[in-house]
Amino acid sequence: MAPSVNGVTVTSADGSSRDLASDNGSVLLIVNVASRCGFTRQYAGLQQLQERYGSQGLKVIGFPCNDFGGQEPGSLEEIQTFCSTTYGVTFELMEKVGASSAPFDTLTQTEPAGAIAWNFEKFLVGKNGTVVNRFKSGVEPDSKELTTAIESALAA
Repeated sequence: MAPSVNGVTVTSADGSSRDLASDNGSVLLIVNVASRCGFTRQYAGLQQLQERYGSQGLKVIGFPCNDFGGQEPGSLEEIQTFCSTTYGVTFELMEKVGASSAPFDTLTQTEPAGAIAWNFEKFLVGKNGTVVNRFKSGVEPDSKELTTAIESALAA
């Protein structure tokens, strides 16, 4: 059975706690992000996904993570400034987390199960809170594999 993010509590950028079940009805693309990584350019593609599919119910949510190569050393404010000025990011960035803390402790149970390997792994969550797919770092935001999965989740 696929894991669910319902009941998973995360910390928003403003410091408030939120159960990801509050996003039921939307399709979530949850990504562990870093500002000094070879995949950092994917911020632009993630923003394009938010712009392309946001009105249909997609929410891209970034969780800054410093666990891989120390590639996200800044404060949340520094990260937000970098993302908005460099990539025009308007999607939600949450409080920094570890790769094995919430929500990733739940998300990594998705097949293929196992620990996150690097920055910019992507987890697609359906409208009911069930994790429907997992994409490794090398899967680009504009890839056919990812956009097809997003479109399918939005249509479900």
